[in-house]
Formats: sequence, structure tokens, C-alpha cells
Amino acid sequence: MKQIRLAIVRQQYRFDGGAENFISSILAASELQILDLHFITRQWPKKYLTNWNFHLCNPIKLGRVSRERDFAKAAYKLWKKEQINLIQSHERIAGCHIYRAGDGVHQIWLEQWCRILPKWKQKMLFNSRYHNYIMKTEQKMYQAPELKAVICNTKMIKQEIIERFDVNSDKIHVIYNAIDTRRFIPANEQQQASIRRKLHLPCQAYILIYVGSGYERKGLKTTIHAVAMTNYYLIVVGKDKKEKKYKMIANELGCANRILFAGAQLDTCQWYQASDGLILPSLYDPGPNVILEAMACGLPIITSTTCGGNEFVESGKTGYICDALDVPAIRDAIMELSRWRCNSHIRNHTREKAMSLSSSRLAQQLISLYQIVMN
Repeated sequence: MKQIRLAIVRQQYRFDGGAENFISSILAASELQILDLHFITRQWPKKYLTNWNFHLCNPIKLGRVSRERDFAKAAYKLWKKEQINLIQSHERIAGCHIYRAGDGVHQIWLEQWCRILPKWKQKMLFNSRYHNYIMKTEQKMYQAPELKAVICNTKMIKQEIIERFDVNSDKIHVIYNAIDTRRFIPANEQQQASIRRKLHLPCQAYILIYVGSGYERKGLKTTIHAVAMTNYYLIVVGKDKKEKKYKMIANELGCANRILFAGAQLDTCQWYQASDGLILPSLYDPGPNVILEAMACGLPIITSTTCGGNEFVESGKTGYICDALDVPAIRDAIMELSRWRCNSHIRNHTREKAMSLSSSRLAQQLISLYQIVMN
């Protein structure tokens, strides 16, 4: 079988990023030996640089628009120069052959964001030079004749792209992120107690975990308000420049003693295993890996109608789906989780949902897609 010369385009690496986990799954899959892999990026971890074909593309950044526009121009020139015959971009760049829509639809994110902003800020948002650039670039990319396929990691994003950009549904492929179900596994009562002691968490308390960076978009304020109305504890894993603001909210609501800000974590598995459920009432979230990781650990999920990961949640069976801003509904969902604690049947049923999402399956789907596009 003829080798495919594929370039993956991604500006920067974040160890806790969903796109990076997706790319790591590609790197780890032996089935992809058919690929001559190249990466076009501003920077990437040094541990990969000796093993793969990296093309560092780092033009000067003079603001947010410059960062996106100039990288796109430089990346486009680079892949033309290198004569790479298949381009998979994780950035909005017109001229790519495959686009992975990991960030969803930008205009829909802005519309959801407006739900928590005053009128004057909403106007500023849609008059922003940066946001208008992103929306126009996105439109241009979807209309470009070079675009042969779009990868979405949830059905929600596929439907949004069809509705907003009139893209033929046959061009859009739902390929779920891979989860290492050998690493993310449920903990029994004794194991959970041991992990809680290790992490200095109360052994008998009901504990929820929230995992995500970008607290505003992922609904941490709503989460804190809902938790404040219960007796649950909350672990916040992730980082945000405005962390102090959310600590102040917890203080004002009188629940700061029940909320632990754990920061970004390389090993999230033990934090899932220490918890009784995941909560992620995102304003907009295309397809967070954390829902799949938590389900692999047997945790019930509380998430929002605007989170693509909700398609894995059976309301009342493996969790609850609420409006992202409906604090009373989220509080009620939290209270319902107490009856599920240490229920092995529910944990096994929840884990089953994630069991098929392996790296080998992802690799097979990608190879199939690449061959279709190349043909």
C-alpha cells in the first residue's frame, strides 16, 4: 500500500489539550505506519522532535489577529514548498484538505458566551476585530474547494457545521477521541479511600470533580453556585488566569472550605478515582475528553445541553444533562448522585460507554478517511 505523506498543522502544544491528546493517539498507533508523518507547528515537546518530521513555523506575533493570520500564511507556504500531499489542519486555515473541528463553530460559542454578558459587552464581542477575523476565516475555509473532509469529535458539532456553513453531511466524519481504558479504570471503595488519604481529601464526603481550563466557558461559576446549595465537596482540576475570582465566589457563598483548586494535573486518573462524579456544565464545549475519561473511571456525569459530550450520557442512568445556567437543575442533579455512590452496576454501565474508544479504532478510522480523501 502506497505511503501517504501527511502533515498535521497545530500551532502550539498544551499537555492537557484535547487536540494534543488526539494527535498523541495518532503517534501511538502502530497501524499508522502507512503514514509519512509531518508536523507544522510553532513549538512542540522536545521528546517528539527526534522521532518525527517537524517543521517549526513561528512568525512574529503582533496581537491575536496577527498570531492566527501570520501562522496560517506561513503554514500554507510551508506545506506548498514541502509538496505534502495531504494536509490535516487543527487550525482554521483555508486550503487544507482535512479540518479537525476541535473548537466547534466560533459564532455559536460567541452566542452562548453572550448569555452571561451585559448588552454592552455583547456588542463589543461581535464588533471585535479578532472574533470577526476568526468567523470570516472559518467561513472561507469551509467554502474552499481544497477541503475534502471535516473531522468532528461529536455529533453536535457535525450538525452545527451543516446548519451554519451548508456543508454536505457526507463530507463530515464523526471520529471520537481515543481513551486509554487500561489507565482510566474505576476504583473500588478501599482504593478510593486510599487515594483520598493520599490526596488529603475527606474520606466520607461526597466529592465531585470539575476538570477544565477556561473556567468561564466550562461553567465553573455555575458549578460553584450549585455545589454551594449542597453538602458536596468539589475538586477543580485545571488552570485559569482568573482563579482568584472563583475562589472569591466560593468565599462569598460560604463553601470555600469544600472546594479544592488543585491546578493543572499531569495525572488526572487518581483525581477521578477519588471522586463520586464529574460536573462540567459548559456554556460551549465541542467534545471534551474529560467526560470520556471520567466515564472510563465509572463516574456519572453532570453536563450541559451545549456540551457535545452529552451524547454519551443517558439522563437518569449515567448522569444528567441540564442547561448550562440552570443552577437549581444542576443542584438537583448533584443531589441525585448521592444514591449512586459505590453502585457497581452503574459504574460498570458508565464505563461500558467508553470501552470502544481505543487508539487502534481511531487509527483505523483515520486511515480509512485518508484513503478516501486521497482517492
